[in-house]
Amino acid sequence: MTNHKKTKKYGSLFMATALLTGVLAGCGTDDSSSSGSGDGGNAAGDTIKIGANLELSGAVASYGSSINDGAKLAIEEINAAGGIDGKKLEYIPVDNKSETAEATSAAMKLAEQEKVVAMLAPATSGNSVATVQIASQHKVPMVTGSGTAPNVTVNDDGTVNEYAFRTCFIDPFQGTVAANFATNELQAKNVAIFADNASDYAKGLAASFKETISANGGSVVAEEAYVAKDVDFKSQLTNIKGKNPDFIFIPGYYEEVGIIVKQARELGITVPLMGADGWDSPTLIELAGADALNNTFITNHYSSEDPDSKIQDFVTAFNDEYSKSPNAFHALGYDSIYFIVDAIKRVDGDITGEAIQKQLASTKDLSLVTGTFTVDENHNPVKSATVLEFVDGKQQFNSKVNP
Repeated sequence: MTNHKKTKKYGSLFMATALLTGVLAGCGTDDSSSSGSGDGGNAAGDTIKIGANLELSGAVASYGSSINDGAKLAIEEINAAGGIDGKKLEYIPVDNKSETAEATSAAMKLAEQEKVVAMLAPATSGNSVATVQIASQHKVPMVTGSGTAPNVTVNDDGTVNEYAFRTCFIDPFQGTVAANFATNELQAKNVAIFADNASDYAKGLAASFKETISANGGSVVAEEAYVAKDVDFKSQLTNIKGKNPDFIFIPGYYEEVGIIVKQARELGITVPLMGADGWDSPTLIELAGADALNNTFITNHYSSEDPDSKIQDFVTAFNDEYSKSPNAFHALGYDSIYFIVDAIKRVDGDITGEAIQKQLASTKDLSLVTGTFTVDENHNPVKSATVLEFVDGKQQFNSKVNP
């Protein structure tokens, strides 16, 4: 590391101190200490172990790697500011290779071998769901930065997964925001849906979008499906084009969506296209091309162009560290660490997974980069969403929508 880099990093120390002070101001402590640790670890020594079960390679490595970079920046800032009551954070990332079985193994390793007191959960909803039972069994709270499917935190029978949390909003909210944007801002009346029918994420978004479109008086004139790793979408797109929609909703991940957008424009489909946070990757632009992405929109968790001072401080610190502008996944990884740290700071007694879980669940009015939120009864953050537009290959801030 060069001296120049060190100068930049210490400059961000002021941001870390301010953020830590902000999230802790006015926070009470538990009236009783919690000593049970289950099978998870505790912070009895000089360090506090926080794990990360992320997609650092494989099909959706862009998501996991981005969350990891944001998390590492937060860890560095907190340690540079003195840690937590003098204890340094030890960050332990494990690559789940974008595979469900690997995500399960990574969760077991972090809980049983590394004895972490909390962990970042996988970036995708499917991989996060696969690890929930392990987190609960070992009493290690998990926080996903981008697992937006409702069943990450709430089971189909309505019971809450006690040890599962997130810093992102959920799919129904994104789908509703997209539908309202289509009808209210773009005056869409006849829409099409093209979704990955093997993805909980895409199906959840499509369902809430469809419900809201109908409630708004619009019509779904075409519904087509694909599955992950498909590369030829022209047949479905031709069917959609034949129905003459004035808007197409494409919930899915960037690897397929980039090709879909490219092929849609090649077929002469010029209407607005819209997706959600799964589009957010530089790879999307590489696959689709900047021109094809014009007149496309996404719902997302934040915009680096938002003038909010907390956001701009983060953008500066991230750019100083990585020499690039942070996307939403970087911000969510960063916020996930500060969410966990805020909870740890409010623990009165031994720092265990059980104690941290209680404080995560009671989080209220926590101000972070991607918004100020309170954790609801389903362990979801109540927070705003941002609508972004692609213009010549770059995301531009369009609007912010409150829950």
